Amino acid sequence: MGERVPKGTHVTDALIHAFSLSSKSEADFINIVSAKDCTLVDDKGKQYLDGMASLWLCQIGHGNAKVVNAIKHQLDQLQTYNTFDPFTNEPAVQAAEAIRRVSPHPEGKVFLGCSGSEAVDTALKLARMFHQRRGDADRQIIVRRTSGYHGVNVGGTSVQGIESNRVGWGDLLPHVIEIPNDDIEEAASLFAQHGSRIAAVICEPVQGAGGVIMPPDGYLEGLRRLCDQHGALLIFDEVICGFGRTGQWFASQTFGVTPDMLTFAKGVTSGYLPLSGVIISQALADELVSDETAKLMHGYTYSGHPTAAAAAVANIQVIEDEGLVNAAQRIGQRMSEGFTALLGDGMIQSFRGIGGIWACEIGGDAIPARDAMINSGVVCRGIGEAIAFCPPLIITDDEIGTIFDTLSDVLKQRSDT
Repeated sequence: MGERVPKGTHVTDALIHAFSLSSKSEADFINIVSAKDCTLVDDKGKQYLDGMASLWLCQIGHGNAKVVNAIKHQLDQLQTYNTFDPFTNEPAVQAAEAIRRVSPHPEGKVFLGCSGSEAVDTALKLARMFHQRRGDADRQIIVRRTSGYHGVNVGGTSVQGIESNRVGWGDLLPHVIEIPNDDIEEAASLFAQHGSRIAAVICEPVQGAGGVIMPPDGYLEGLRRLCDQHGALLIFDEVICGFGRTGQWFASQTFGVTPDMLTFAKGVTSGYLPLSGVIISQALADELVSDETAKLMHGYTYSGHPTAAAAAVANIQVIEDEGLVNAAQRIGQRMSEGFTALLGDGMIQSFRGIGGIWACEIGGDAIPARDAMINSGVVCRGIGEAIAFCPPLIITDDEIGTIFDTLSDVLKQRSDT
């Protein structure tokens, strides 16, 4: 996968790749040139089954004509314009309405941005702002969970529980405290000690980049109860979980726990264009507008970008028309069956997941197995000793079969060496 460039060697490549060795040559990356449905094609003509929906995001698969045409149509009308006072645009209004309609807060409000990282930082600012406006200036603590991933802006980096992503940047956001991701009693102890100063808890209902970690029974309900008892806000980061991934529109609905705010991105447009945002409850929305003279001093240049918003409206319609929320439940059943068979054969140590997001433990570094999977034409992610899958929600049973046939072959070869 590329060798480290000798010290002093001049690197001519212009592009900096995310989460990569900076010394890796551009020529050593896989150059994807086209995609359709669940199939990717590289510049050498090799095909891959996209078992990760790019990065946990392409719910409707690649090359959906309805979304592509909606984008093209919007480009012919209004390509871009800001939504700062006094401007608005109809696609942004329609997108916000469509998003909240399928959310746990159909009477709430929606702020739009570009990336999940922007959404997380927005939610953190809003959480502290609400307490500031209430006159509770000392309530600034944000509680994070071990293994949580919340993007890579300064705020999101500060509140994520993956330590390797936090080191090397110098001082990050103050007033952040970590709790275990599986022990509600530890959370209760923290609230008992600092409850009057806690602004919010941020939590992925299913932790994605941390390894597809499911919440223990009663854990999310426990966080909701603690926040209610101590006057803190509960933020669900649904950047990965949202828009059908867990078998409901949002994981909040899957687990029956309603947060005060939730962040979204990725699946809202299936990645066809960058869009993200925060949904706030009706109670917070009412509080937001209670002081007619208080401006919201926050927003991004591309908040409510009309072409990205048009992609969201079309994407949500495709998810509805093609029944992809229910399809996630079918995928979950097939994935569970496949992993159960591998477990029975002793090929994996354990597995976990729900709907269209899964991982299995293989008992060793997962990166070589990931590389072997990709070389065999199936894209997955290696996280520690786990191999993760998050396919498009249009994936067929035959394609799921291909994932497990390939995984079985790779794990067998691994055990033979």
